Amino acid sequence: MALPWALAVLSLLPLLEAQSPACANLTAKPITNATLDWLSGRWFYIGSVFLDPAFKQMVQKVQASDFYFTPNLTQDTILFQQYLSIDDHCEYNSSVLWVHRENATLSRYDSGKKFTAQLLLQDFNGTYLLAFSMDDESKRGLSFYADKPEATPEQLEGFREALECKGMDKSEIMYTDWKKDQCEPLRRQHQLERKKEPESSPGPPAGGHSSEPPAP
Repeated sequence: MALPWALAVLSLLPLLEAQSPACANLTAKPITNATLDWLSGRWFYIGSVFLDPAFKQMVQKVQASDFYFTPNLTQDTILFQQYLSIDDHCEYNSSVLWVHRENATLSRYDSGKKFTAQLLLQDFNGTYLLAFSMDDESKRGLSFYADKPEATPEQLEGFREALECKGMDKSEIMYTDWKKDQCEPLRRQHQLERKKEPESSPGPPAGGHSSEPPAP
């Protein structure tokens, strides 16, 4: 299914170095072990802007989404496990993301095609951005994630500033609503299954990531 991946990683070329004040909080630096440790744990999809009509139509259906990142530092991979509330029901997706440290990108292969996205960190604790197809004005997108179901006003303002920096309209933001989450029963079921079968495939990490962003 394309939608879960669309919320996490899509194709793009590396972003140009931020030049304007609105871009000051955006960084695209090499991914380190500290970055991966910081990303480990549970995240919530807060909102996004997609100019690609096809992806915009899909994302508009999303009511809520949370997911777990479980990095493997030696293999440069991340186990991605997502709970997606869409059309008043829950969908679960599990896949592996490949980490490309030098250009700060994550990639995934789907049906023989490689999809790549760039990780952008901000100066706000507990948030990050993923930028999509920024070289294409008709398809570019920016999505925003936080370590809690609801972002703070300061964090949301940072997202809006990033959109302005990239020439995107904040009035186009599609927000999620955690009150519409449909996946708690499935999360509990998975937790019980992991307790019964501790040696089975890895599940979401027990501990969360630090709220402090990794040092450059």
